[in-house]
Amino acid sequence: MIQESCPVTVVEQVAENVHVLTFISEAIAFSAAPGQFVNIKTDEGIEPLLRRPFSVYYTQNEKVQIIFNVIGKGTDALRRKRAGDTIDVLGPLGAPFSLAGTEYDTAVLVAGGLGVAPMPTITRELMRIGKRVATFLGARSASGLVDHYLQDPRIATDDGSRGFHGNAVDLVQRAFSCDWFPRPKIFACGPTPMLRALQEFVLNKNIPCEASLEGPMGCGFGICQGCPVELVGAERRYALMCKDGPTFDIKQIKL
Repeated sequence: MIQESCPVTVVEQVAENVHVLTFISEAIAFSAAPGQFVNIKTDEGIEPLLRRPFSVYYTQNEKVQIIFNVIGKGTDALRRKRAGDTIDVLGPLGAPFSLAGTEYDTAVLVAGGLGVAPMPTITRELMRIGKRVATFLGARSASGLVDHYLQDPRIATDDGSRGFHGNAVDLVQRAFSCDWFPRPKIFACGPTPMLRALQEFVLNKNIPCEASLEGPMGCGFGICQGCPVELVGAERRYALMCKDGPTFDIKQIKL
């Protein structure tokens, strides 16, 4: 775990209310694994007091990117950053996705909304290790879609403005009914209702699935105990999203 004051190089709007911030940290860029996150102090003052968690969206050389919606004071402060400003970054944090292994041949990526955040680094690693990749990306409308760095994503929008008229899980269910995915394993990230629907699907089909959860993680490494996740069939009742996750076997958590 590294704490650095990192210079910002650019903040770009890439979709409706969606921004990508790029900062410099060679240490984080070269050590972050797919599914890990960084915790950022968004402003130098005392408000917002707590850090905000962001999945590592993409890395290139010493550059690290995060992607975010502007939903409050913290993310609005990030949106206003300019080249040369600095941000206090803690990371990489959390448990990454388990991408290596011989128990599956096809990686099925399922993302809803800003659940796309970990998918570019997952895609790059899966292609490096020679896995087949099928990507399903959902959003409320075409204006909110971000499909950079992804491998031929199948698109779903709630309003039907692009691709399949419905959500990403609906599209996955339809695809599995008519396409062949040799020895699949699903890697997912998105809002809890989406993950809950996906959990029901994979339990019925007995498909292995790892999910990255979204939620507030104040400290980022388990000290504040503020991000409990209820477990199913385990000796302990709760895990911590920031320390034990944010990636979990979807069959072992209560959503």
